[in-house]
Amino acid sequence: MDFGGEIEEFILSKIRESRLPGLSIGVVRNDELVYAKGFGFRDIDKGLPATPRTIYGIGSITKSFTALAILRLVEEDRLSLEDPVDKYVPIKLNPMGTVTIHHLLTHSSGLPALGYAEAYINGVLGLDSNWLPLATPEDVLAFMRNAADWAVARPGERFFYLNEGYVILGLIIKRVSGMPYEDFVREKILKPLGMARTYFMAEEVLKDPEVAIPYIIDREGNHVPSKFPFGITSDGGLLSNVVDMARYVSTLINRGGELNGVRIVGRELIETARGVI
Repeated sequence: MDFGGEIEEFILSKIRESRLPGLSIGVVRNDELVYAKGFGFRDIDKGLPATPRTIYGIGSITKSFTALAILRLVEEDRLSLEDPVDKYVPIKLNPMGTVTIHHLLTHSSGLPALGYAEAYINGVLGLDSNWLPLATPEDVLAFMRNAADWAVARPGERFFYLNEGYVILGLIIKRVSGMPYEDFVREKILKPLGMARTYFMAEEVLKDPEVAIPYIIDREGNHVPSKFPFGITSDGGLLSNVVDMARYVSTLINRGGELNGVRIVGRELIETARGVI
């Protein structure tokens, strides 16, 4: 199948319109990466092109790794999706009902977005004068101490996208597994799938020679070099590339079935998580 021609022309036109510095794409078919290409630059000043191996921050796609890690613990009978969150984390999230792990996974705790991620990122990147120095998931828990006051619906009634919920899920993974969240994801998901260039930590990224420079486009349309907001990870802290992500996508397409002899979570459990992963 030819993925060039009109598709590549379309991508280039959209990059031009949006002033996006660069991007990389891949197409997976039958567990195989059948097309991969970079467009534009990973570093404008040095004239370095984006490639399928270029590392980017993948943002909230990280949440799917967190969800998969929770399912792994469920499969190991170390927790249940119906367990109350306060069984593992000392916080009462909703006075109108019990918030479960399933509620956090599906953004249905009844809590509206509390804005921690936006304030944290804007402060780190210097985009405004707000400064929210939350360096650890425990800091976010302290920030959420009075979260129950903001609940607007019973658990399970309404959808509210909640970054803070996935920070709590990372804490639960840490406390149940006895491992740092990042180590658990690395050992149970990244390493088995051969995702050797998917990173959480700044020191890992600094050693990689093919990392995209994050840019902010100012009001005049200029590309201003910025930085990745390292720190709290389970809601959006992963960096990866098309080649590694193709392996991950193939696993999800297989609903957790074996990929090259590697099994992460059983098909039946993945099927119950449709809409979460």
